[in-house]
Amino acid sequence: MNRQPDSGDVLDVFSVSTLTRYIKSLFEHDAVLSEVLVRGEISNYKRHYSGHCYFTLKDSESTLRAVMFKGRAQFLKFEPKDGMKVIAGGNVSLYERDGQYQLYVEQLIPEGMGELSLAFVQLKDKLAAEGLFDESHKKKLPLLPKTVGVVTSPTGAALRDIVTVAKRRHPGIQLILFPVQVQGTDAAAQISKAIEILNNLGQVDVLIVGRGGGSLEELWAFNEEIVVRAIAASKIPVVSAVGHQTDYTLADFAADRRAATPSQAAEIVAPDVKELRKYIVTLYNMLESYLNSSLERRHSRLDQCLASWIFERPERMLSDKRLLVDGYVQRLEQALNQRLVTKRHQYNLATDKLAMLSPLAVLSRGYSITRSFEGQVIRRANDAVFGQELEIMLSHGRLAVQVLRAEEEESHEKENS
Repeated sequence: MNRQPDSGDVLDVFSVSTLTRYIKSLFEHDAVLSEVLVRGEISNYKRHYSGHCYFTLKDSESTLRAVMFKGRAQFLKFEPKDGMKVIAGGNVSLYERDGQYQLYVEQLIPEGMGELSLAFVQLKDKLAAEGLFDESHKKKLPLLPKTVGVVTSPTGAALRDIVTVAKRRHPGIQLILFPVQVQGTDAAAQISKAIEILNNLGQVDVLIVGRGGGSLEELWAFNEEIVVRAIAASKIPVVSAVGHQTDYTLADFAADRRAATPSQAAEIVAPDVKELRKYIVTLYNMLESYLNSSLERRHSRLDQCLASWIFERPERMLSDKRLLVDGYVQRLEQALNQRLVTKRHQYNLATDKLAMLSPLAVLSRGYSITRSFEGQVIRRANDAVFGQELEIMLSHGRLAVQVLRAEEEESHEKENS
């Protein structure tokens, strides 16, 4: 394949695949293309379900197809996006199926911002959008914790600072260490697992999670999503204590309280016993003063009551009340009497009206009532027949009679008609 043909030679005929493999070998044996750095802008970025990343690098004049396989893409700290300017490192080779060359990316670095800085910003925006950093989710720290859980390295200066400060402020406080790696590939998984286990134990009142200072790379475990979510999900209040005053991690945003240093974290969770004693003495003095003042006010009030005329001459108050009661009784009697007079008058009127309407009153004026022995009242002469026995009711007594003649007067019928 390396022979240069003379003008009289007959050229070999190659299959497409043979020629493609030959061209691919030229790429692979080229020293420049086997390890190259390319600056460009990402476009048409796509992460396949397999985990491979496909995209195009472009500048103002050209485009270059690129692929980053899952084995490398899984270690990316940030998420590539269209329009992002990057420097891609890898090798250029030919994709035999399409006969096109492309860049096989081994390393992808954001241009203008470090990879970790970009990853920090991207993950912070993502978790903030989910509400993990909202103040409404923050839990209050216990005022007087009995047991403090510490998640940090067992050999670091952070642990020594926490123990020294906590025991100085509160010698009786109990510290439970859950040793973990605080940097390296396994650190994030260990930290998140420790938070979960301490939550499940239920023996800890508050957690301190952190480490001493370091570079962004050394502190990165506390920016891992698994750690941030574990802190946010903790039922136990968490104080983050990562690095120094100027160091900020995503764990700080998710924690219920941020401490600038591990020593400050110990100051936050461990109450100062000396200050507590002073505070208790102050409260005792305030309470004693309040009680004495309250007793004095009540004694003064009692003296005023005892000196009043009610206690000196209670019979005066009773006599006034008796007069008041007598007045009420008199008014009640008058009202009752007036009521009886009115009712008696109403009764007499009703009795008179009833007497006037009574049939007996009519009989007393000389009238009588005639009726048959069956009880039928005889109002007209024609109501009786010859020989019929009737009963006449008088005002005093009754008469039994027999009809000898029954006549009706015409004038009466005309008057009634």
